[in-house]
Amino acid sequence: MIAEYLKALVIVLGISAVIVFILGKLRISSVVGFLLAGILIGPSGLNLIKQVQSIEILAEIGVVLLMFTIGLEFSLKNLLQLRSIVLGGGALQIGLTIVFTGTVGYLFYGQTVSAAVFQGFIVALSSTAIVFKLLFDRAEMNSPVGRFSVGILIFQDLCVVPFMLLVPVLAGNTAGASIPVTVAKAFLVIGLILFASRWLVPAIFRHIVGTKSRELFVISIITLCLGTAVLTSALGLSLALGAFLAGMIISESEYAAQAVSDIIPFKESFTGLFFISIGMLLDIGFVTGNLPAITTIVLIIILVKLGVLAMTSLILGNSLKTSLMAGFYLFQIGEFSFVLALAGRHHGLISGDLYQTFLAASIITMVLTPFLIRASSGIAEWLVTKTPLSSIERRRHRADRERYPKSIRDHVIIVGFGLNGGNLARILRSMGIAYVVLELNSKTVRSAKRRGEPIFYGDGTSIEILHKMGVKTAGVLVVAISDAASTRRIVQLARSENPHLYIIARTRYVAEVEQLKLLGANDVIPEEFETSIEIFSKVLHHLHVPLNDIREHIDRTRNDNYRALRMVKLPRRYLVEREDILKNIAIETYRIRRGSIAEETTLSDLDLRSRTGVTVIGIERKGTVHRMPSATLRLMADDVLLFIGERADIDCAIEYLDSDRDKPVQCPVRKDEME
Repeated sequence: MIAEYLKALVIVLGISAVIVFILGKLRISSVVGFLLAGILIGPSGLNLIKQVQSIEILAEIGVVLLMFTIGLEFSLKNLLQLRSIVLGGGALQIGLTIVFTGTVGYLFYGQTVSAAVFQGFIVALSSTAIVFKLLFDRAEMNSPVGRFSVGILIFQDLCVVPFMLLVPVLAGNTAGASIPVTVAKAFLVIGLILFASRWLVPAIFRHIVGTKSRELFVISIITLCLGTAVLTSALGLSLALGAFLAGMIISESEYAAQAVSDIIPFKESFTGLFFISIGMLLDIGFVTGNLPAITTIVLIIILVKLGVLAMTSLILGNSLKTSLMAGFYLFQIGEFSFVLALAGRHHGLISGDLYQTFLAASIITMVLTPFLIRASSGIAEWLVTKTPLSSIERRRHRADRERYPKSIRDHVIIVGFGLNGGNLARILRSMGIAYVVLELNSKTVRSAKRRGEPIFYGDGTSIEILHKMGVKTAGVLVVAISDAASTRRIVQLARSENPHLYIIARTRYVAEVEQLKLLGANDVIPEEFETSIEIFSKVLHHLHVPLNDIREHIDRTRNDNYRALRMVKLPRRYLVEREDILKNIAIETYRIRRGSIAEETTLSDLDLRSRTGVTVIGIERKGTVHRMPSATLRLMADDVLLFIGERADIDCAIEYLDSDRDKPVQCPVRKDEME
């Protein structure tokens, strides 16, 4: 029996690994790979697995661990930071989706009110696992569409728990009088959990951590997770609720990070089995026989969710393009919908045929997600500029457009007011250089305007907007956004409008540099490449390679048109120089503190050379560097001394300068001075 079970497990894991590997090369989410693996090895596929029930048991454990990690990663602080999106946008998206989906199910498919509402629950949820991974891979977590998507997904994850509680209520399996009892049980459990998280669990885990046994820590975490899930189940609530609350117990403690790192391998393994089991449950024969109906339902789901999400995003003040992109990011049915669907089937809210239809539609939307996200920027841009939707954008921001800059020349246009754009604006402002900023996040625009920034709402992919920003008379254009497709479009438009414009574009990957240069960018700054340059320059500096040689390597690397970074190999002479010349020599800086021995003292009186062996070669005072300063120069607080000497002497010099005037540190006499 055990041998058969292990054989089944090997088949499941082996085939899924191959499929996930192949899809990974195509940059398709592993979730999709697990679903397809389940379809392939399941009863309607190759029928390689007979012990489907055993796999389902492991899958249910995976759901528990999945909910536990959601609780671990749940942060009240992050919730408050995105509260307008999470609470306002999330509630609006969930509510509208349930209403529209439920209406379609009730009017056109003859569903009961309870069944229609439940189907709204299922459709309302999107895939946190898929969308988060794609946002991270595309470096869009902090973009307007990224922040909106994260906020909506947080609220959806929070809704899983009340949805699970409402399933038996909708099914009529709970008497009306017992509904308050169910709610009371939920509050009782939550109260017990809060008590445990505040007093009991921290005390227990302090003793566990004190043993310094990782094995004991992991066992204790898993016991807490499963034990809390069993407790909630015994009280008539869901296992998922208990696991989520157990995660919340740990999330606010100092043990959260370690718990996440230790649990993730288990979670990934078991949740993989969960998605595989879902794929196994899909009946391919049913899908092929009902393909038109399934296709229709998929289209309804996409249109409903895309429309609701776009509407929600617009209400929150995002641009039409960002709102449409958000719809393409979140249109799929999520992994927690499978959990709800299983519960609904158990309580009779979904028939067997409808369950199979739902499975097929869910898997199709998940498979489509990576492809539609990649194309979302282009599709959204086309919809905004080539359809009647463009009138919506014009009406919403007509007032902003009327306030665009007039008759400005030789200025800098900054597209994007994130970290990079904000820092550039600050430097330009301090130097008195004229600039304007273009930003799509309306909240950022309003906030920056209040601070006096010359910032305007608009999409740089629009030729009209670029004209309003003075692209034909500008001197420099800096594209500092994370959307690769929009960056390419902006560069292309700006170059066609102004052949003499100096264009600098930001991108994440080296592979995108050549295309942007072909489109007209003068300079392209790839983040991964500049990071690599910063790393190897720090390494070379630490190895005491002369600064001019480091700069030579940097220039040489950059002049190679940002090709893949090659290993920097130092000629042998550098190593010789390090041994013979720079072995013990260093240059260091020291800021004079108020009350220091050096304050209000001349270099002659300080006499660092005779006292410590170091030589002062420069002084920085209020931004001005005095090279080879006079011995009569009187030192002041906040002066920065630049001195050279042997490392041991420098260490002693710093100790001497930090010591008390009454008890100055005495440096040891060196052999060369004795001789």
